Amino acid sequence: MAWFRKEGTGGGSAASDTDVHPLQQVSDLERALADRQALIQMCLYALDRARSGGVVERLEEGLAAIGVHALRPDGERFDPARHEAGGAVPTEDPALDGIVAETEVTGFADHDRLLRAPIVTVYAKKSP
Repeated sequence: MAWFRKEGTGGGSAASDTDVHPLQQVSDLERALADRQALIQMCLYALDRARSGGVVERLEEGLAAIGVHALRPDGERFDPARHEAGGAVPTEDPALDGIVAETEVTGFADHDRLLRAPIVTVYAKKSP
């Protein structure tokens, strides 16, 4: 990592935050954000393969602590912009038509940014 010293500083002392060039700070921030995204993706990969409910719960709690939340929209109105339809369940109840019956694959959002849409089964009005 390159450190820049202000004129007049001694060569033997460590650089402080104010001695770091602004472009280096941006690069460090970009690297930290990229590392965060890589770790989130690795956690999602592990979640998809976890066989223990306790492991799944702990991973989801850890992700939630940094703003990544699981999406299970059971009972919500299906929204193709936020959900992926995986199947349909016939219903005779018109009030259930278009409502998410079950989450097949949990989705995730990083604060307000959708990382992965949940795959859901949707109630659909039976054809006569």
